[in-house]
Amino acid sequence: MAADVVMSMRWAEVTTEQYDTVRDAVDWEELPAAGGQLHVAWFDEQGLHVIDVRESQQAFETFLAERLAPALQKAGIPGAPETSFSPLHRRFIAPGITGAA
Repeated sequence: MAADVVMSMRWAEVTTEQYDTVRDAVDWEELPAAGGQLHVAWFDEQGLHVIDVRESQQAFETFLAERLAPALQKAGIPGAPETSFSPLHRRFIAPGITGAA
């Protein structure tokens, strides 16, 4: 079985409005993707940043192909993200922290 991975993404061209549109269309908070464990997103002067923890790189690639890519295309988001995957070394979730923010 593959070890959990951390997916790191930076996408300069994405706005907060586009992110929210795609999130709502894909509805990953109500219908989580298979293999997805954690998703964190933020914006700064370099654009959108995302950290996901997934059970495998393949789990992310399946989610991308089947659910995310069609919504990205429909939203007309330009460019492509810088994405990398790394093996997860350790995970800590503080007691009492659950759900979306």
